Amino acid sequence: MLARVLSCAVVGLEGELVEVEVDVSHSHLPSFTIVGLPDTAVQEAKERVRTAVRHSGGQDPIRRVVVNLAPADLRKEGPIYDLAIAVALLIASGQLTADPASAVFLGELSLDGSVRHTHGILPMVALARDRGIQTAYVSVEDAAEAALVDGITIIPVSSLRQLVAHLSGQAPIAPYAARASVEDGEERWEGTDFRDIKGQEHVKRALEVAAAGNHNVLLSGPPGAGKTLLARAMPGILPRMTPAESLEVTKVYSVAGRLPSGSPLVRRRPFRAPHHTISHAGLVGGGSQPRPGEVSLAHRGVLFLDELPEFGQTVLEVLRQPLEDRIVTIARARGTVVYPANFMLVAAMNPCPCGHAGDPARACTCSATAIARYQRRISGPLLDRIDIHVEVPRVEYDKLADLRPGEQSAAVRARVEAARAVQARRFAGTACTTNGEMSTTEVRAHCQAALEEGARSLLRTAAAQLALSARAFHRVLKVARTIADLAGSETIAAAHLAEALQYRRRTPL
Repeated sequence: MLARVLSCAVVGLEGELVEVEVDVSHSHLPSFTIVGLPDTAVQEAKERVRTAVRHSGGQDPIRRVVVNLAPADLRKEGPIYDLAIAVALLIASGQLTADPASAVFLGELSLDGSVRHTHGILPMVALARDRGIQTAYVSVEDAAEAALVDGITIIPVSSLRQLVAHLSGQAPIAPYAARASVEDGEERWEGTDFRDIKGQEHVKRALEVAAAGNHNVLLSGPPGAGKTLLARAMPGILPRMTPAESLEVTKVYSVAGRLPSGSPLVRRRPFRAPHHTISHAGLVGGGSQPRPGEVSLAHRGVLFLDELPEFGQTVLEVLRQPLEDRIVTIARARGTVVYPANFMLVAAMNPCPCGHAGDPARACTCSATAIARYQRRISGPLLDRIDIHVEVPRVEYDKLADLRPGEQSAAVRARVEAARAVQARRFAGTACTTNGEMSTTEVRAHCQAALEEGARSLLRTAAAQLALSARAFHRVLKVARTIADLAGSETIAAAHLAEALQYRRRTPL
């Protein structure tokens, strides 16, 4: 007898329907074969399924069993197909009478028949909904995540025995009802607050501009000046994620298996800070079975690279495409996957190996050759993709000893959100969401056309004196547009452009 049920696979961040066909034949020697380009985890499903069926009150058919996972040219990975194979096997062997034609089964089976958590539930359930499937059977642990998708009934399954009783009509399972709303407020930020950081007011201003327009930042200064502390305070001034952004980030974390326990929806903007020993595959994603890297885990949030020159040169150079295109494309012999990577880069570095070049309080012990070699670890093309360059000097004693608190992150965040609201209206109906994402066409329409006469004259002079590249020219205009948005100005004045020019790199590293 032949039975067919539906399951799902994940390709990149998108789901792909998989039809599970099981044929039980009485005219051949007993065997259990899985075809359809399965990996090792899928091949091992036959042992998990047979044992789970026995422990769930069923009988392991001593027959020739053939399982086909279609389409056959799509590589099947992981234990997600266990539940679908078990249901199809029970139907094909006559132990279950059911016709789950409009349902998808997603879950790993343990040997005792309980259904376990699997990665990537959100994109798979979303695809099932889009294909007109009415019901999704998932583990109890995955039900809250699956319920983020509207328009499909979620059935939480704790065990294969319970599912069989449900499909046979003996003991129906109530659909999952406690749907998490993407409109709910985010988690409260309990990290470093700007008010607790003494001094560095110009650096705080630069970070406010960066947060308002989603611009990349490089902080350079001596050890102990507060670069890392300032960077780690960034999440406190970032605007709240929109419902669409929350779902985007949740999808990435679902596929990567990084969703926090008990929290099906990511509400806070990510802050990722990988160590400088990370590989390029760990940073941008990859592997024989591609998975999202740190740049994708930082999507719609911050990627913080501390001690930037200590990262491998190959690792740093792979950042060029994500910084420019806001996506990561990973090509392998089996195919190509694309992951989102719309993050804000915040990097920190010392000016030299000892860290005291240019420090008025301590003499630098590095030779000119050592300083040049250290600074050349970061290529010019990569530096050109960083919008804001800020010097972080040593904090004076008077500021450190001052007991008066500074401006709270909440106040800065309010200004940032107001500027983001202006940008949301400006780019409504387009793929762009912030000033930092503008294309050359949008820069021409929203920046160059908005320049006041004094700003045009200043830009002409600065372009000649600073030898701005075409990329740097456009990035200066993007930063100036953000500064004008923070000031509530429709046009870009000379003062806005002057501040943006101050954030450009003065001398080549």
